[in-house]
Amino acid sequence: MIYRQSLKLLSSDVDMYRRLRLSRLFTLFQEAAIAHTEALGMGREKTLDKGVLWALTMQRVIVRRLPEYDEAIELSSWPGETMHVLFPRYYRLTDSRGETLVDSSALWVLMDAQTRGRVYPDDYGIAVPGVKLGGEPPLPRVLGMPGAGEVPFTVPYSYVDLNGHMNNARLLDLAEDLMPPALRAQPVGSIEAEYRAEAKPGETLMLRAQQDGSLFNLAGDGDGRRVFNLRLEYADEA
Repeated sequence: MIYRQSLKLLSSDVDMYRRLRLSRLFTLFQEAAIAHTEALGMGREKTLDKGVLWALTMQRVIVRRLPEYDEAIELSSWPGETMHVLFPRYYRLTDSRGETLVDSSALWVLMDAQTRGRVYPDDYGIAVPGVKLGGEPPLPRVLGMPGAGEVPFTVPYSYVDLNGHMNNARLLDLAEDLMPPALRAQPVGSIEAEYRAEAKPGETLMLRAQQDGSLFNLAGDGDGRRVFNLRLEYADEA
């Protein structure tokens, strides 16, 4: 009931500071969730092949230390108890001594590939038994409105994933591109993300970014709706 993966960070996994790239961290979480649901018998035969997609709605990440280039780490992931249509999932990165580096929680839902609306797991025979290890991080929360100011951003093809919309991990690349260089040089302490709507390839979003000390907020709006909220908190000193 617990997914585990050992890996060693490659040069493509890290940024110019030799720390695990934030977008890569989120990608590792996604891949672990997919691999584990398949191992639990809830793979593509019950979802993708029947026109049902897994989609993230919210995520919270607590960082004690980001692993660095050439470091050996272990990624573990396990599901929480299903809440009606919400599937909680937890993630943990540990170093070679078993010390926790990163904790994360996320809420997943099932989405109809045609209507793009949420579906009930019982209608498709999808069930993921929950596990409680103790010490799980808090579940994600609804985020407030980030700051003012608008910058247009058109979703490129390279940002789009299997679900046909902008992948959530690419928001971390976008945020780091927009924030002041001095801020992204500092070690990140926490990340919170809320995914409210899809962003399709070629769609233009209006981005709202704001730095408040060690906090960086980024939001995206499209067609009169909020698409995402993202909040990153950094350490005061590098």
